Amino acid sequence: MKFFLCVIGMVMIVEGLPYFAFPEKMKSWMVKVIEMHENALRIIGLLLMFTGIFLVFLGRR
Repeated sequence: MKFFLCVIGMVMIVEGLPYFAFPEKMKSWMVKVIEMHENALRIIGLLLMFTGIFLVFLGRR
């Protein structure tokens, strides 16, 4: 459970960093994401999930 909490904490740090460092750029990027087609977002999400699974596999190996 400690490892899981550390991982969640690190994800929150990485996710929050762009909003803290570049808030105006994040707003314009969010507008671009809203304008993207749903299928493009699904493909990006799928690729990110597979990349994450691969990284976890490498880390646990």
